[in-house]
Parts: sequence; C-alpha cells; structure tokens
Amino acid sequence: MNITINAKKMQVSQAFTEYAQKRLDSKLDKFFGDEADAKIMLTELKGNIVLELTVHYNQMFYRAEQTAVDKNEALDAAVDKIIRQIRKNKTRLEKRLKDSAFKQEFEEPIEEVDFSVLRTKKFKLRPMSTDEAILQMNMLGHAFFMFKNAETGAVNVVYKRDGGGYAVLVPDED
Repeated sequence: MNITINAKKMQVSQAFTEYAQKRLDSKLDKFFGDEADAKIMLTELKGNIVLELTVHYNQMFYRAEQTAVDKNEALDAAVDKIIRQIRKNKTRLEKRLKDSAFKQEFEEPIEEVDFSVLRTKKFKLRPMSTDEAILQMNMLGHAFFMFKNAETGAVNVVYKRDGGGYAVLVPDED
C-alpha cells in the first residue's frame, strides 16, 4: 500500500510514519493489497488531532475522519471506521475488493448571507449505476455524490434524505 502523509500546523515524526505503515499494512492489506493508495491528512485543532484517512483502490474511495488527542489513537479509530464501512457494505463491495477479502414568506427581515466559495474541487466523472454512486457516497462519508449515469450518460446527483433513504437528481433535458 502506498501511503502519503501530509500535515497542517504540525510536524510528522518518523515514528508515526512507521506506525501508520505498519497499522495500514496489517489491517487493510487483506482488503486492498499493494495497489491501493492511502492518504493521511493530519491537522491540529484546539489541542486535538484531526486525522483524515482516504484510501483509493480500484476506482473507489474509502474515507474516514477522526478526532483524538493522540495521532496514533486517531489513526486506529479511522482504520477501524473504514473496516466497519467495508463490512457494512460487504456484499456490494465484494467484486471491488481483493479476492481474499470477504457499497412562506417571513415577517422579519432576512439577513443577507455571503456565499463565498471556500474550495473548488475537480474530479473525473466516470459512468456508474445509481447503486454504485450511493455506495461511493457512503464510503466517502458525504451527504451527496455527483456521477455520470451509465444508463443515460447524464450527470446525476444522489443524496441522503433527512427522513431516511436516498434521492437522485436528474437533469431535465427539455
């Protein structure tokens, strides 16, 4: 597994790099193997460590974010979170993982809100089914996911509904 570690507002020790390599190899190799790319982003925030772990394997992303006092504790919890995600979606992920692994008006005045864009993210859209897009969204831990529908070729968005379940946004071609 290829591991990249980045840090904001802190230094990463060689001991943590070795610990991360050992931990990811021992826990995640059974699911992904050597072809996987893991990215660890560490940030110090109010005395705590925020660790974001993203694993890219076979055109799928697996993501977990964890906050803890210690880097090692945060990494352990993030790895465990990814393993829980994989186990929860085991039947849908089986063909994607390694073979040896088991998807009214207001009366009061309205305040004006500044809609400043904080981040722009570019990514490649690849054709996939709605079920695969929902699985990918859940693996990333996001509330929505944009994808190219394999059946129609149109760009669609899936999202989690507040009342439970999922919805798909489909553009009207008229």
